[in-house]
Amino acid sequence: MGNFDKKLEKFWEVFYERNGYTKVITGLKNTLYIAIVGLAIGIVIGTVIAIIEVVPSNNRLMKILKGFCTFYVGLFRGTPIVVQLLVAYYVFLPLIGKNLPALNVCVLVFGLNSGAYVSEIMRSGILSVDPGQMEAGRALGLNYRVTMLKIVVPQAVKNILPTLGNEFIALIKETSVVSFVGTADLYVAFNYIGSNSYEFMVPYLAMALIYVVLVAIAAQLVRMMERSLRKSDRRN
Repeated sequence: MGNFDKKLEKFWEVFYERNGYTKVITGLKNTLYIAIVGLAIGIVIGTVIAIIEVVPSNNRLMKILKGFCTFYVGLFRGTPIVVQLLVAYYVFLPLIGKNLPALNVCVLVFGLNSGAYVSEIMRSGILSVDPGQMEAGRALGLNYRVTMLKIVVPQAVKNILPTLGNEFIALIKETSVVSFVGTADLYVAFNYIGSNSYEFMVPYLAMALIYVVLVAIAAQLVRMMERSLRKSDRRN
């Protein structure tokens, strides 16, 4: 027990007295920013891809778009996100002559990666909606696009909300790899504390605890949204 107390003292010295907490706050902000904005980008991309995939391919343009979407989803689901980060930052950007901040690259890559997974989630959600909803919208004089966006997609989102919550939780945990391209996240912050205190047990335990708390909060928010949607359904 005394040995652990010494480890805790070393951790506290770097964390508080040497302002290590500022790095933890920065890492936490970056982790949440990447996960939240990445999911938002993923929802937009995923919804567009899902709609393209369920639309009947009655012309050449739709067939081309469907082929591109299939390639996109296969590419991002078939490679680890750390590989995508490394290729984007160290290969793709130098090839096109662009120099973006590492944080922005992480957000973009996480958004593109999430879009591939959300597209499959959203597609299953759209297919779970009663086909009569589309027919009813068309009978009211709405075109296919408006009916899909105003009637079908909102109902699909209700059906897939728990799965979207799981995707958000997965993004939070996957942000632990952004240090590969030099972005300050929770791992970088606690690794700094460990390196300066020459003791990694307490910093890594604290890092794990923060991830557990973040995931628990995200899961609780999803449950609250589910209950709210169920109440609205009962009122209707």
